[in-house]
Amino acid sequence: MFMQGSIIAGEFDSSLNEFVLQQVKHFETESILKENQLNQIYDYLKRNQHQEDGQIITLYDQMPIRLSQEEIIRFIVDLEKVKCLYQ
Repeated sequence: MFMQGSIIAGEFDSSLNEFVLQQVKHFETESILKENQLNQIYDYLKRNQHQEDGQIITLYDQMPIRLSQEEIIRFIVDLEKVKCLYQ
């Protein structure tokens, strides 16, 4: 099942119970997230969503992407949609 959020996009594979993250903002990527990994990202962003400076995440451990405070909130909403897909 394909999921297009406002910050992330990807494909949820219900047979493997994993989310293949394919896009963050407008950057292409390919990362497989198991439920516990997605929950760790979600929990971290929830704890830090009120930081005025936002957050920086990296793709492929090389390419930094800045997320504003508003983008973090939208990212959290996207992750909540994906969380509902795990069984």
